[in-house]
Amino acid sequence: MELLEVILTIVVAYLIGSIPTGYIIVKTATGQDIREIGSGSTGATNVKRVMGKKWFFITLLLDALKGATPVILAKVFASAFATIGLLPVLAAVAVILGHSKSIFLKFTGGKSVASGVGTILALNWQVGLIIAVIWSIITYTSKYVSLGSIIALAIAPFVMYFLDSHIAYTGYCALGAIYIIWLHRSNIQRLLKGEENKVR
Repeated sequence: MELLEVILTIVVAYLIGSIPTGYIIVKTATGQDIREIGSGSTGATNVKRVMGKKWFFITLLLDALKGATPVILAKVFASAFATIGLLPVLAAVAVILGHSKSIFLKFTGGKSVASGVGTILALNWQVGLIIAVIWSIITYTSKYVSLGSIIALAIAPFVMYFLDSHIAYTGYCALGAIYIIWLHRSNIQRLLKGEENKVR
């Protein structure tokens, strides 16, 4: 039964994470494939290039909700490994993999920042809120969404360590940060060259 619960958690979380929010919004409104625009990402920043600031925030919120939902469900209903918080972590990992490698988009997608922050909010809302504030401040002051994302997620494991008792949650934040920063490797190169696009 525990094995079945683990498998169901991973599959359901991955499928929820795979829902291509940005792709659906842009395709429905304009008929365009967002993967052929700008950075090719399905995330909120690329949606903003096509549809403006309003839809940037809508996509951001929907992706964060998409990230949080499977983790909350795993925390509430899961019984397997409850004392160490393993199933919520597996749900979180599956969500960000689904967002970045969506089964509905031939394993393409976004960079999992908003969905990743959503998973952290669901694991520990105080940590998630701190990370969201850090992201907002750095993005606002630097005008680089990618820089805000990279720094905020790099800090996340340390904040989780000091504010939460589950070592599994800290481990997830560390692995998630490494994965999402790796997805930003082209952004890092552009930042170093001074070629990264700023948010107006």
